[in-house]
Amino acid sequence: PVFDFKPKGHLELGEGLDIIRQRRLSHVSGHRSYYLCGAGALLQHALVTFTLQKLLSKGFLPMTVPDLLRGAVFEGCGVQPSATPSPVYTIDPARFEDLCLAGTSEVGIAGYFMDHAVQLQDLPVRVVCSSTCYRAETDTGREPWGLYRVHQFTKVEMFGLTAAERGTESEELLDEFLGLQKEIFSELGLHYR
Repeated sequence: PVFDFKPKGHLELGEGLDIIRQRRLSHVSGHRSYYLCGAGALLQHALVTFTLQKLLSKGFLPMTVPDLLRGAVFEGCGVQPSATPSPVYTIDPARFEDLCLAGTSEVGIAGYFMDHAVQLQDLPVRVVCSSTCYRAETDTGREPWGLYRVHQFTKVEMFGLTAAERGTESEELLDEFLGLQKEIFSELGLHYR
């Protein structure tokens, strides 16, 4: 949209409303972290609840997944925990052998289904999961701005399993998910592309 004023970014708005704190945190949690306070914390919970309810009404299976997963589960999703630099946080191997913090619930959901038989007549399976995501974001050469490229955040994710009988099932489910994302953004009155 075209405004008759200079729009502010989410961090400037959040700091002005005292609902986001991202400055002066290096002594508490290092860089790339933040606090949501008051209405900011309530807004996050409201958005998660709104999205979960929307997807549950569409027949999605709600799921909660572990934050800690074995390296083989990450590798099955195409993520190499041992890469340098590593995209994931590895837990102290002297105490917990082969455990990493998940950067997305996708890894945990995939782990659930990796040794789980699904009957053809039960496909497609649509899963929704809200989880805390841990990302070992690497230096991109510029300072991150606001709540982007942070080390920990909450995310609601859609995940699907399809058959491959016709060869179009995966693309059809992806199109359905994209349509749901557009519905969610539109119902919230948000602009998107």
